[in-house]
Amino acid sequence: MRTVPCVLMRGGTSKGPVFLANHLPTDPQQRDEVLLSLMGSGHELEIDGIGGGSPQTSKVAIVSRSPHPDADVDYLFVQVMVTQRRVDTAPNCGNMLCAIGPFAIEHGLVNAGSPMTRVRIRNLNTNTFVDSDVMTPNGRVRYDGDTAIDGVPGTAAPIKLTFLNAAGAKTGRLLPTGRMRDEFDGVVATCIDMAMPMVLMHAEALGKTGYESPAELDADSAFLQRLERIRLQAGLAMGLGDVSQMVIPKPVLLAPARHGGTLSVRYFMPHTCHRSVAATGAIGLATACALPGSVAQDIKPIEGEALVRLEHPGGQIEVSLQPAADGNPEKLRASLVRTARRLFSGEVYIPSLRRTGS
Repeated sequence: MRTVPCVLMRGGTSKGPVFLANHLPTDPQQRDEVLLSLMGSGHELEIDGIGGGSPQTSKVAIVSRSPHPDADVDYLFVQVMVTQRRVDTAPNCGNMLCAIGPFAIEHGLVNAGSPMTRVRIRNLNTNTFVDSDVMTPNGRVRYDGDTAIDGVPGTAAPIKLTFLNAAGAKTGRLLPTGRMRDEFDGVVATCIDMAMPMVLMHAEALGKTGYESPAELDADSAFLQRLERIRLQAGLAMGLGDVSQMVIPKPVLLAPARHGGTLSVRYFMPHTCHRSVAATGAIGLATACALPGSVAQDIKPIEGEALVRLEHPGGQIEVSLQPAADGNPEKLRASLVRTARRLFSGEVYIPSLRRTGS
């Protein structure tokens, strides 16, 4: 029976195993089969694997030393579907991203400084670069701290993520359709690609308030079917082709904030509502607030350097925006603070090899 070394980590509001690339098959198809088996994909509870039975807890990160001169490590994110035996490597995941810095330091891929170590990460899904600032007093990763993030109980050490070239992460353009506004199925939307391709819409345009719980939204099958029709049309308009087997673009409902924030958001993954919001999604949503004419600016326009607070079902997330000196939105930088925790390290068994007699 074959085993693979791994570390289970919480990254932000997500959770999943983190692997060194050289511990997995180099052939993508073989690698994906291994991941599907060890996660237990194909069952709603992922009962025969280490997946958590939710898109937020069925994620995998693969890390290696980077050959790129501007990066220390390369990070490949794999979204493992829960009930379907397939994976998607199209998007990045900003929550799992915050686990990469600590993992890289603890595995000797980056030399630790004190009191903080900056890990330069290249995301292979989108070919984008992120600086991750990890607390390393006396050269050791610190997980304990006083930073709280909504959607995660307790507190931990802060990890600051700065997205350096997130515009056009998958499509090559901040506005993939070439327009600030489009209309799909009678709904006005802004299609944006900033760290994550998304379709932004006013909640009221789909008959929602934007304050519903994820369970309420997930239970409305007619609404979800309409949302998927819009997503498929938007995918074509954004140049992504047929996105029926992809998790991008993500549809997002927007509403005025109710607790002193900038926006209230309901972010879909794409077929269920996120219990909070993806970190990469937060980057794009904050950026949309600074784009004149976007549907986000209808609700709350932002100018210049700003702190954007997004209200989500689990609380709030803050994003700092730093506009470029020339005002080009494609060069805008965004950063946020997340936390991570090492949950366990060991070896995971691969049941598919056991069934073949290994």
